[in-house]
Amino acid sequence: MNQILTADNTIAANVWPERTANRWLRAVVLAVLGTVLLWLSAKVKLDVGPVPVTMQTFVILGLGAAYGWRLGVATLLLYLAEGAAGLPVFSGTPEKGLGLAYMTGPTGGYLVGFVLAAAIIGFFAERGLDRNPFNMFIAMLIATTVIYVPGLAWLATLVGGEKAIQFGLMPFIWGDVIKAALAAAMFPALWALVKREH
Repeated sequence: MNQILTADNTIAANVWPERTANRWLRAVVLAVLGTVLLWLSAKVKLDVGPVPVTMQTFVILGLGAAYGWRLGVATLLLYLAEGAAGLPVFSGTPEKGLGLAYMTGPTGGYLVGFVLAAAIIGFFAERGLDRNPFNMFIAMLIATTVIYVPGLAWLATLVGGEKAIQFGLMPFIWGDVIKAALAAAMFPALWALVKREH
């Protein structure tokens, strides 16, 4: 835990250091690539109620950890801006609507939670928690929980508290634990690979 508190501690900063490229161009390229991954992960889904199961949470937390909190949040905000502009980047779009109409629907609170979770996991990663499987597992669970807070709160205003828990939490718990375990195994391995290449 004696890491220097900086975004230089992220995978992205080690693979593509800021000093080797124009800072803004690098940030834009990484953010756009991140939104493409988010769009693709949103389309891999299993409908289990008003909120579908997707690989998005894994990609969101992975981007936050790989990019650090600033670039992770910027990437998520760009993704939300793309969705607000009417691009079909979210799960269930365009079938369930587009733009702000979709964003104020059942998944609206989860979209807010995505940004918060990217910030939290990025914050943890910058402090080196993504290099240890146990620490990464705990960090992923914390960040995942943060997604649920605004997600369930907003869903409860639309369908009631009991249904929000039934459809917006219960179907996702085991999947999120598995995703956290996968990230816990993957990120230390990625760090070992990055250090071997540099």
